[in-house]
Order: sequence, then C-alpha cells, then structure tokens
Amino acid sequence: MSVDLLTPEGMFQPVPYHHVSVATGSRHIHVAGQIARDELGRGVAPGDLAGQLAHALRNTARGLAGAGATFADVVRLRFFVTGWTPDKYDAFVTGLESVIDELGIPQPLPPLSAIGVDYLFEPDVLVEVEAYAVLD
Repeated sequence: MSVDLLTPEGMFQPVPYHHVSVATGSRHIHVAGQIARDELGRGVAPGDLAGQLAHALRNTARGLAGAGATFADVVRLRFFVTGWTPDKYDAFVTGLESVIDELGIPQPLPPLSAIGVDYLFEPDVLVEVEAYAVLD
C-alpha cells in the first residue's frame, strides 16, 4: 500500500500537516475515537490535555496495529478537544510531539481536523482521536 501525502501549491502553508493524502489499497481501517483510558478503562492523565492526547494516540496506535497498520498507513486523523480555546494549542502540540518518535507518526502529519466540542464520552475526557488508514 502506498500513502502519498502532499500539499499542492496555492494551499495554505505552513501548517504541521499535509492537506491531501492519496492512498492505494483495498483494506480500509477505521479506528474509533480513542481516549485516555488504560486497558481496564481507568482514566489516564486527569486534567492534562497533553498527557491525555499522548495516551489517546498510543491507544490509536494499538488499534492500528491490531489491524496490521501503523501511522504510516493513516490517511486522515480527527481530533476532538473539549472546550477548545487558542491557549490550549501549546498543550495539544506538546502531547502530540511527546509521542511522534515513539509511535512513528509521520512529519508533517497526514491530513487532520481538530474540532472543538463541548463534551466528550465522560466529563474527564479532554480529547478523542479517530484515525483512518488504508492497506493493500
């Protein structure tokens, strides 16, 4: 399978992600929204957006691996963040950067959306991550 990530000329730059991904393959993998919960469902990093994002990305990596994929196969990411305000950007980036090497997340990132929401799964959940990947 191949995933080509690109940002065509004339699209807004610089951003820490590509605007477009082109994938070839026949297996489509959708990882449901992952949150900062351990394998027993216990909350991880309460009140810490960076810590919760890092753990949610680790859970996303586990989901991808279960289907035989990695972040290199991801064609789209979606982040939902509760009560988003611009002052949360640094914590968001810190959480992401803390696991980039550990999880093999490509840089720049695949196309993504970061969506502010009022409420997620439970009141302590600050961020949720969805991933879409394509394999041969």
